Amino acid sequence: MGLADATGLAAGVLLDRAFGDPRRFHPVAGFGRAAAALERRWYAPSRRAGARHTAVAVGVPVLGALAVQRLTRGRPVARFALVAVGTWAVLGGASLRREGGALAGSLEEGDLAAARQRLPHLCGRDPSALEPADLSRATVESVAENTSDAVVAPLWWGAVAGLPGLVGYRAVNTLDAMIGHRSARYERFGTAAARLDDAANLGPARLTAALTALVAPLVGGSARGALRAWRRYGHRHPSPNSGHCEAAAAGALDLRLGGTNVYAGRVEERPVLGDGRPPGVGDIRRAVRLSGAVEAAALAVAVAFALGRRRGAR
Repeated sequence: MGLADATGLAAGVLLDRAFGDPRRFHPVAGFGRAAAALERRWYAPSRRAGARHTAVAVGVPVLGALAVQRLTRGRPVARFALVAVGTWAVLGGASLRREGGALAGSLEEGDLAAARQRLPHLCGRDPSALEPADLSRATVESVAENTSDAVVAPLWWGAVAGLPGLVGYRAVNTLDAMIGHRSARYERFGTAAARLDDAANLGPARLTAALTALVAPLVGGSARGALRAWRRYGHRHPSPNSGHCEAAAAGALDLRLGGTNVYAGRVEERPVLGDGRPPGVGDIRRAVRLSGAVEAAALAVAVAFALGRRRGAR
C-alpha cells in the first residue's frame, strides 16, 4: 500500500494548498474538544494522571486509524482517499503561510493594531506592546518553527506509518499545545504530553533544518549560511527541536533571531540564533516563501520514503 500512501500524501498537500484548513467540522478541533472534556473529568496535578490522560487521548485516535487502515488493506483507492483527506486535515502549511503573509500585509500598510491582533494566530506571545520589528521577529520565528510542526512532521509520520502516523502525530502535537506548556496547572500534568511531543519531533525538526539549507538558494537564501547557523546555534534553544529549525532559517535568510519574549506576563530570554541582521517586515515574506519551498522538498522525501517502503515489503 506504499503507492496509495505516497499518492495520498501528495494529494493531501495539494488539497491543503488549494483550500487551506477545512472550514467546518475540522477533526483537529473535534479532537481538542474531546481532549478538553477528558481533562475536566480526571485532571489531577500529578504526572501519573497526565500520563494516563496522554495515553488515552493519543491512543484512542491511533487505534481508530489502525482499524480503518486495516479495513482498507487490499483496497488502494479507499486507502488513497483516506490518506489524502487525513493529510489535508492534519497539515497546516497553507494556513501558516497565509497568516504570515497577512501579518506582513498589515505591517506594510502601517496598521500596527491589525498586525498585533493577528500575531496570536501564529504564536502565544503577548502582542500588546510589540513594535513592527518585534512582530517581524516573532513571525519569522513562528513560521520557521511551525514549518516543522505543521508541515514536515505530519509528512514524516505519514510516510513512516500511513494514516495512523498522520493521526497520531497531530494528536500528540495538539495535546502538547493544550497542556504541554509550563504553568501552575500543567507543570506536572502536562509532562507526558510535552515529552512525547519532543520525541515525535526529534527527526522532523532536523529534517526541516536540512531541507531549509537545501532549498535556501531557491528563494534567494544561502545554503552555506543555513548549515553554519544550524551547526553553531541549533542546540542553544531551550527546546530540543525548535532551535534547529529557527537557526537554519536565520542562517538561510542572513538574519539574527532570538531575544526577549513575553507570554501572558511571563518573560523568557531566548538565545541569539544567527549572525545576520534583525528581521524586518520584508523578511516575513521571505520566510513564507522559504516555508513553501521546504514543504515541497519534504513532500518529495515523504513520497520517496513511502514508495521505498512499498518496494521493501515485496
